[in-house]
Amino acid sequence: MRPHWIRAKFPAGKGFKEIREILQEHRLQTVCDAALCPNIGECYNQKTATFLILGGVCTRKCGYCAVTKGTAAALDEEEPYRVATAVRKMGLKYVVITSVTRDDISDGGAGIFAQTIRCVRDFVNDCKVEVLIPDFGGSVDALCTVLDARPDVLNHNIETVRRLYPIVRPGADYERSLQLLRIASEERLLMPTKSGIMLGLGE
Repeated sequence: MRPHWIRAKFPAGKGFKEIREILQEHRLQTVCDAALCPNIGECYNQKTATFLILGGVCTRKCGYCAVTKGTAAALDEEEPYRVATAVRKMGLKYVVITSVTRDDISDGGAGIFAQTIRCVRDFVNDCKVEVLIPDFGGSVDALCTVLDARPDVLNHNIETVRRLYPIVRPGADYERSLQLLRIASEERLLMPTKSGIMLGLGE
């Protein structure tokens, strides 16, 4: 039996309903929904959400992730504008934007990331933008496309230890992710660069 402090409440409340309606109106997804996060009710009620761009289907098959996997649809060029409109309606001063991995696209979706950053800035000029990016297959050009849009924070999650990558993150590469973070921090010395790692996978 789970202790009371780890049990998530059923998602409900005025804030939850408002965020859901804005997302549905603009045909947007959040990683909160796509990854079946149990904290979605708490976050939405605090007007916190992480936008998921580049569609809802990931081309990788990480075992820990609940996001739909398979053949992804074509990119939606209007998505950056819809994200920016939703950010304005939600009254956000800080937004986090992430994506599925799109190995089927030459730039991995970096162009859409950059356009989304710029659109949010155009629509809400005092909003800070954090991006949680995939590894773009190790493409430095794709990474620089995102960096040139000048996000306030760049995040790329390592997720787990090197030994578990073949099991937990097939298609990803531990050294490639470290290299991406290294290049990002060297290219933008004043931009915070961060990462995250999960516990409980046998590390």
